[in-house]
Amino acid sequence: MKVVKTKNPYNRLLIKLYKFLSRRTESKFCETILKRLHMSKVNQPPIGLHRLAKYMSKKEGKTAVIVGKVTDDVRMMECPKMSVCALGFTEGARNRIVAAGGECLTFDQLALRAPKGSGTVLLRGPKSREALSHFGHNTSVNNPHTHDGVKPYVRSKGRKFERARGRRRSRGFKV
Repeated sequence: MKVVKTKNPYNRLLIKLYKFLSRRTESKFCETILKRLHMSKVNQPPIGLHRLAKYMSKKEGKTAVIVGKVTDDVRMMECPKMSVCALGFTEGARNRIVAAGGECLTFDQLALRAPKGSGTVLLRGPKSREALSHFGHNTSVNNPHTHDGVKPYVRSKGRKFERARGRRRSRGFKV
């Protein structure tokens, strides 16, 4: 049995709800939602409105389901009408979806509307995001290489920017 690690009371209630639904309906959709609700935040990547609109272009009348956050995309001129269920929405994304005549649902509203996941499209955001290149690798006590190849948050990569001690062996030491 999986232990619920999240402190968020809303997510804990959602896990209870979808555990019940997956047990009683024996639906693969509910099992998948439950599995994704248990995932860590890194494994619940956000999805942008443009990517969402692209995936939903030929699926009118269906609800997009994302176990993660939906973010706004300023490069997209107009947002199509669509029904979206997600754990969270940025303010801009929610405003644009509602302004286009669509709707933003929560998972408990989706459970009332489609308990077995009928008429839904299960989506997820991209796993390989630029943000992950700053995170580091799996660490242990014996592993000195946790931050090798990790991209630092720096202004520039020129000669004068963060190239001294701690970055080069010739300047004392290298991390």
